[in-house]
Amino acid sequence: MTAIRGYVPPTADEAAVGIHSLDQFVLAVPDLKAAQRFYANFGLDVRESGNTLGLAAFGHKHRWGSVVEGGAKRLHHLSFGCYAQDLPKLRARTESNGVELIDPPAGFESNGFWFRNPDGIMVEVKVAPKVSPDRKVAGPWVSCPEGVASAPLRSKAWVVHPRRLSHVLCFTPDIDRAIAFHAATLGLRLSDRSDFVAFMHGIHGSDHHLLAFAKSDAPGFHHCSWDVASIDDIGIGAAHMADKGYTKGWGLGRHVLGSNYFHYVRDPWGSFAEYSCDIDYIPKSQQWVAGNHAPEDSLSLWGPAPPDYFIANHEGATELLA
Repeated sequence: MTAIRGYVPPTADEAAVGIHSLDQFVLAVPDLKAAQRFYANFGLDVRESGNTLGLAAFGHKHRWGSVVEGGAKRLHHLSFGCYAQDLPKLRARTESNGVELIDPPAGFESNGFWFRNPDGIMVEVKVAPKVSPDRKVAGPWVSCPEGVASAPLRSKAWVVHPRRLSHVLCFTPDIDRAIAFHAATLGLRLSDRSDFVAFMHGIHGSDHHLLAFAKSDAPGFHHCSWDVASIDDIGIGAAHMADKGYTKGWGLGRHVLGSNYFHYVRDPWGSFAEYSCDIDYIPKSQQWVAGNHAPEDSLSLWGPAPPDYFIANHEGATELLA
């Protein structure tokens, strides 16, 4: 593992400024009814509001994602939350880096500012409550005692409901540019990378990654990842989705970078929703040493090989590893 040079100290440095959360992602798709079925079956609280679907976790009022209607599936925009005192600093820093600010898109009022990243994706930075976790929350890794059957009958398995959005992964033609840009504008920091994927975390304490990038010849949306409580939740959720006809995906496995257990379910447009648990957590006071890793460590520690369609960017008609 090779350390990345140019490490910036964590938020013990009062001069450090950055966003604290991935507030929500907004996805445009050609069929809202198909989106409603997919995300409801996935276990999310899907809330209709006019021509928009809000994606929430049951028992949590925050909207982690939105789905709007569009001609083809694409990432409409990413919204990041910051503290009120940091908003003018982030705006000034963004403009000082030569980034042009733009008006909010129709239907999306904002207390913050908007711009496009180098791949043309709209980005919003706004004042919002911190919704990224403040500590690592592990699952209940407790075995049953002797003489007790632990697994329920399949017919009596619980309904899996994700607890929160963990991260989003986007395709980009230039990973180095994506890392540098989102560090300069949002204050994100590199966690780990390889030649074809990179993971970035927030300076105020966050999961190992709240935003990730994968190499492709065009921008695109690869997956949204949702935190669940246990490996059982991942398996039961995957089995439920298969029963509903969503049979394509990848898992069960464990990642090396981020360490989380995973199962990805392919959505109706060729991208994915991930059940994830036990991801690494980077506290705001820790100096995480980013690594530049070999390709074999970029996908999984164990589990099945990913299917060919997992690495396809349907928005760019290319493949991740091409």
